[in-house]
Amino acid sequence: MEIPEEVIEVEIEAENLLLARHELVEIDRMRNGNREALTQLRKRAKTTKTSVPSPFESLMRDIDPRPLVKEVCATCGHHNAREKTLLMFPGTDTFVTIPFHAAHTIIEEDQARLDFDSKKLQSNVKEKALLISEKGAISDKINHGVLKSMVTLTDKPKIVEKD
Repeated sequence: MEIPEEVIEVEIEAENLLLARHELVEIDRMRNGNREALTQLRKRAKTTKTSVPSPFESLMRDIDPRPLVKEVCATCGHHNAREKTLLMFPGTDTFVTIPFHAAHTIIEEDQARLDFDSKKLQSNVKEKALLISEKGAISDKINHGVLKSMVTLTDKPKIVEKD
């Protein structure tokens, strides 16, 4: 008995969907670890996520390129940016001692990359689920119209025109 080609295509897409979901879970674990590390570094520096330079400094930078006051890193604050900090590189068991500022900068850049990868994977998962639905493989579980409307959702607010 030969398996129809359509069934094989659906199984391959379903396998890709499961792999993408698994990768999404792994990325979320890394993001949570980075978030925890950044929180600990902020506690150590006695700053918060909202400890940013004032808007006045940003405005004045556009007017006069010479700094009026010393810029303060949002994470370091007035903490010693050169203080040695242990950092374990992602995906390895290697610890290195690097300056505090470099440690949180590396983690923040990694977090931004992981956020981008996560959003990309989420849209990939949506597309794969829609493709499987279009082939009729999950029509008994989820209506195709409902799934399509969920996939086409966006995070952009709807603009309402005032009369």
